[in-house]
Amino acid sequence: QLQLVESGGGLVQPGGSLRLSCKASGFSSDRYNIAWFRQAPGKEREGVSCITSSGVTTIYPDSAKGRFTTSRDNAKKMVYLEIHSLKFEDTAIYYCSVKRDSVVYWGQGTQVTVSS
Repeated sequence: QLQLVESGGGLVQPGGSLRLSCKASGFSSDRYNIAWFRQAPGKEREGVSCITSSGVTTIYPDSAKGRFTTSRDNAKKMVYLEIHSLKFEDTAIYYCSVKRDSVVYWGQGTQVTVSS
């Protein structure tokens, strides 16, 4: 069945970098747009990025532009989110997501904590 598994989160100091990974399985992920979302404590889930099946990328929050990039490796069925110059406010659980046949699927999330 369709599955998304995130990894790569952790504890990092402000100004550091992380690369989050999303492993897709159970479907032809290369045919779908894959999005990243995040949910900070006490806040609603927000969209962070999207990469289309053809590799066109969009970064959504103004606070993330210039610091976040997303990419994909279709041969490995992987989608990545690189985060640079991490800030305290980037602390959140990060999820990858795909919409197929009007159903939205989510991974279990990976925790990113920015702390000094």
